[in-house]
Amino acid sequence: MKNIFSVLARNQSLIYKVFLFVIATFLIIFLLPKGGQFKYHFQRGKPWQYENLYAPFSFTIKKDKETIEKEKEAIIQNAVPYFDRDLEVSNNAKSQFKERLNDSYVDSLYTISKKNIQQSGLKLLNAIYKNGVIDNVYPYANDKPAYLKDGNNVKEVIFGDFFKLEDLDSSIQNTIEINNLFEAENLLNELISAVVSPNVNLNKSLTQKEINSKIKSINPNKGVIDKGARIIAKGEVVEGGKLQILNSLKAEYQSQIWSKSNYVWLLIGYSILVFLVFLMLFLFLNKYRPEIFKNNLKVTFIFVNIIVMVFLTTMVVKYNASHVYVVPIPILPLVLKTFFDARLGLFVHVLTLLLLGFVVPNSFEFLFLQIIAGIVTILTVKELYKRANLFISVGQITLVYMIGYFAFYIIQEGNIKALDWENFGYFVLCGLITLFAFPLVYIYEKVFGLVSDVSLLELSDTNTKLLKELSNKAPGTFHHSLNVANLAEAAANEIGANAMLVRVGALYHDIGKMENPTFFTENQVNGINSHDELSPKESAKIIIGHVIKGIEIARKNKLPDRIIDFIRTHHGTSVVYYFYKTELDKTGTAIKDDFRYPGPIPFSKETAILMMADSVEAASKSLKEPTSSKIEAFIENIIDKQLDEKQFQNADITLKEIQIIKKVLKKKLNNMYHLRVEYPE
Repeated sequence: MKNIFSVLARNQSLIYKVFLFVIATFLIIFLLPKGGQFKYHFQRGKPWQYENLYAPFSFTIKKDKETIEKEKEAIIQNAVPYFDRDLEVSNNAKSQFKERLNDSYVDSLYTISKKNIQQSGLKLLNAIYKNGVIDNVYPYANDKPAYLKDGNNVKEVIFGDFFKLEDLDSSIQNTIEINNLFEAENLLNELISAVVSPNVNLNKSLTQKEINSKIKSINPNKGVIDKGARIIAKGEVVEGGKLQILNSLKAEYQSQIWSKSNYVWLLIGYSILVFLVFLMLFLFLNKYRPEIFKNNLKVTFIFVNIIVMVFLTTMVVKYNASHVYVVPIPILPLVLKTFFDARLGLFVHVLTLLLLGFVVPNSFEFLFLQIIAGIVTILTVKELYKRANLFISVGQITLVYMIGYFAFYIIQEGNIKALDWENFGYFVLCGLITLFAFPLVYIYEKVFGLVSDVSLLELSDTNTKLLKELSNKAPGTFHHSLNVANLAEAAANEIGANAMLVRVGALYHDIGKMENPTFFTENQVNGINSHDELSPKESAKIIIGHVIKGIEIARKNKLPDRIIDFIRTHHGTSVVYYFYKTELDKTGTAIKDDFRYPGPIPFSKETAILMMADSVEAASKSLKEPTSSKIEAFIENIIDKQLDEKQFQNADITLKEIQIIKKVLKKKLNNMYHLRVEYPE
């Protein structure tokens, strides 16, 4: 039992990765659509590239989306509206008319009898309220049929039969003219206008219920294809009815033929494909990014981003597949490039798209556009700490989306007459959401402890607490670090490395010297050497110890691991040669390992650049009467010695790049010492 626990303890990192692999695979399979994949790929307007296709079983031809939408629109336009009528309103109007007439009629003012006025007014009110009065403006023609509902009674009328309030004045005037009531014109106008009010309103719920009922009854099918019937011949263009039949077969294939009996086989197939995708990711990390592969937190971060992207796309497709281009897929390579590198970002982006190919419609078009967008993201997004760069890159990504979609539409339709401009709006929206990458990077930094260019910019400020402390306790070391930062940044820019990262690494690489600053020559100002009273081994131990102390100080101040890597590797496994030689001369014997830095050796371009810049800058202080030729010779000597000691064998750097770095360092040091090329006499 003890041996088992011992084995588990030794392999806990590998066990965690296996667990992460299984969980991620399960989650992806859970998100993927549970239906079979149609084995034929076809595009509208393209010829059928397979052999003649015959119906494997009988199936119905599904109406396309446009046809169903047209039928829905026709139902809505032809729907007979329901109106409610309140009979009590008409009765109240007649009663109020009589009361108001009794109160307003004065015998001495009119020669027309009150009875005559009353009969004419009631007759007019009966005509007005015959089918009811409406006041709202409805989008119906006068010959539009309608249902009039009085309580539980419903009768069919014509919309034009309803009395409209706007016609009230003309109706009153007609009554006055017909009955010769000119003498009482003002009285009748006043009384009728005061008592008439609407009593008919549209019953929206009942009307909509009727529309919904008819929409539900729409037949989604428009025909049947019998088993064995030829669907399409080889070389035929996929369009019109052929396209609809193929889409119907595809839908039938994906939805119905996958029964519970073969559902297990479906899961097995998905599991194998997802397994292969994640296996490729693990193999890539293990072979080309071993430092990331060994870090479980970073591996988890990559898997979380993949799962989140698949989840978002799946949710959008389930809601409305036409909105799939709203999902900000370019955020994935953008974030991974920010925290790691472009190659890893693009590789993970492509693997994620392979998984999304199972989810999205028109997978070829989707994959093509997203791969191109991912490449543009990798090529254009740089120096994220410069806010304008992200906006410019997002604009370029959006433009590529639009151009690619436009090209696909022309290929499929052969014209631009029915171009759906709404999709261009989705691309713009996708670009706007991609801008969320900026706060997302900050969130990831806090959750996963990673570092981005934005954080590097903050750390490069020499007014930070730690760098101020370094300048106060070890001013010589601080000045040395600034010089190294300038050299390393120039070299990184020249070979395309991360200049901001190497600059920050250079600023903090010697913070361990704050513990015993006077034991380092750059901080000795009185000509007193603290090593005079120590043995070479003790002196070497203090010199070597600044690396370990630097790591401790960095962790205490919560510096990112990527910066601590520079502290760990800036001397690699080199030997403190001065004290080794002193010990050898003094005793006649000396063990190199007693004077060797613990390492590790540099494992990236940036850490390799720092080692070269640090060694060259420090050694340049020992030059007496420096000249251009002396500087060039000692730079060649120092870096060639590091090459001979294989300090760069784990770094992703070429000999050509090292030669370029040498040239940059020579030029910069010549400028620092204000030297010119020596001309022959």
